[in-house]
Amino acid sequence: MKIAIGADHAGYRLKDDIVPMLRQLGHEIIDVGCSCADSVDYPDYAVPVCQMVAGGEAERGILICGTGIGMSIAANKTPGIRCALVHDLFSAKATREHNDTNVLAMGERVIGPGLAEEIVKVWIETPFSQGERHQNRINKVMALEDRQALHP
Repeated sequence: MKIAIGADHAGYRLKDDIVPMLRQLGHEIIDVGCSCADSVDYPDYAVPVCQMVAGGEAERGILICGTGIGMSIAANKTPGIRCALVHDLFSAKATREHNDTNVLAMGERVIGPGLAEEIVKVWIETPFSQGERHQNRINKVMALEDRQALHP
């Protein structure tokens, strides 16, 4: 799977821990940065990751900042993106099964690398359930997005 990943200054260390694990699992990684502790703005990294996912250049995206909150807010402004902020294994699985999320957000200041790697692995490996009730709900969310595009 091709996965785009980005982080700001508060999440780059966790990103740098996750990338080798993903490559070891056989995934192709597009790393959009950042790679330093110098203060940067999280939307500058969320936007390119989400554009790659929405445009089909990457199948999934992972975003990391201090809490994951800013990244998830920025990500969900991109049409076609369903980003979930996840800090536990149950949510990682549920958000794929029920919401067919295509972007995962996490916070480096909230969880450590061990748990983050487990979350990513579960999120990557869990398929969408294809359940009719879940698809109907996703369709309603996507319709909201379509209406917003017509009437900003």
